Amino acid sequence: MKISAHAVGRMLGTWQEGPGPAHQRLSDRLRLLILDGRLCLGAALPGERDLATALGTSRTTVGAAYRTLVDHGYLETRERARATVRLPHGDAPAGRRAGGTDGETIDLSFAAPPAPPEVLHAAFATALERLPLHFERHGYDRYGTAELREAVAGWYGRRGLPTSPDHVMITSGAQHAIGLLVRTLLSPRDKVLFDHPTYPHAIRAFTDARARLLPVAVGPSGWDVPQLLAAARSAQLAYLIPDFHNPTGMYMPASVRRSLRPACPTVIDETLADLGLEATGPDPTAEPFAVTHPTAISVGSVSKSIWGGLRIGWIRAVPALLERVAAARPATDLGTPVVEQLATAVLLNAGQTRRPEALRQLRAQQDALLGALAEHLPEVHAPRAAGGVTLWARFPEPVGSRLAAIAPDHGVTIAAGPQFGVGGAFERHVRLPYTLPPPRLTEAVRRLAAAHRALTAGGAGIHTPAPVA
Repeated sequence: MKISAHAVGRMLGTWQEGPGPAHQRLSDRLRLLILDGRLCLGAALPGERDLATALGTSRTTVGAAYRTLVDHGYLETRERARATVRLPHGDAPAGRRAGGTDGETIDLSFAAPPAPPEVLHAAFATALERLPLHFERHGYDRYGTAELREAVAGWYGRRGLPTSPDHVMITSGAQHAIGLLVRTLLSPRDKVLFDHPTYPHAIRAFTDARARLLPVAVGPSGWDVPQLLAAARSAQLAYLIPDFHNPTGMYMPASVRRSLRPACPTVIDETLADLGLEATGPDPTAEPFAVTHPTAISVGSVSKSIWGGLRIGWIRAVPALLERVAAARPATDLGTPVVEQLATAVLLNAGQTRRPEALRQLRAQQDALLGALAEHLPEVHAPRAAGGVTLWARFPEPVGSRLAAIAPDHGVTIAAGPQFGVGGAFERHVRLPYTLPPPRLTEAVRRLAAAHRALTAGGAGIHTPAPVA
């Protein structure tokens, strides 16, 4: 697949900003696009002259950036042919072990809590006891087991949204749910509205569907209702995260929810809905968006409230839409594993997605992260999140991508702000999760501060930050 110079230029965004030589800034940004998957493996990049023209820079700068990527294994060149995208050694990114972890590196690129061992073990023990009831069935169910659909319906009912199991489809995580809805509801060139920044894998789903993107900024004061409504008038789909927004942690007030009535089908991501952290502030059990917007399509998951390894999510929608999703689903999968569904039903029925001890731990970890930032990176602005698992940290200068590039050399990996937006936006930001113990968070920020000092002093190199979750 050939990628045009103008397409690469749009993905690069404001790559010119920041310290260091231009060719180094360009190679760092191109490499991050490769690691993010926005420049897919095997894609043929534009020639040096064409890209230089599109970027308004010299061919020498582009050539030096390409050579750096070739030297580090991110591009492959052949005579009289375009450079093609690859990964070092043809497998996992260099510097990453096969298991995705490094005992010497603190990983702040994943925003996911560890599993609660006793709670999870008990749920699976009960699930195994109930599993024989399913042995006489074929095990393929595009809608999910009756037990889990009833449990999800009960989860909504306890939050003030009466729900029938017929309105629920079980998926393999929230990302799977988003992908199914995108394939069902969007056609190429359709417009999709989303709050900006947002969940990066949702952006990937939209771009893979060849949709046209309509980002509407979520600012320091929250959502801009007039802008959202104006954009929705020309959109075929909207995707919003009103409950402890990823990555900012903000919560959409009830007054905003009531006034926000998009004129297009709207997907509401409720993955973080059970993770409200403020003792005074938004009601952590506030009504779901669909209470006042009955046609809203809700997506949920237990990946943040319990454990990402469960890989269980769901869609709540009218049965007619679920029928369309079910008809399209066999192209990608034939259903969700039964044992994990039974265990998740146990967890939901027992109210384990909102455990007071887990929330207390998250509050303590958020305090530790904020304290470490105040001590080691006082110039960084990181508002306290109302809930969720991340802070949206803003640096005074646009260093996000380059900081992510050199941070592993200082023993920490981070997710740069542009991964959560389009067009190179949020270069001043990084997302910082508070899902590690306080001592590890303090040490991670200390290492990040060292990387920032090296960057502002002009020290940079090519490294391999992790993907985000």
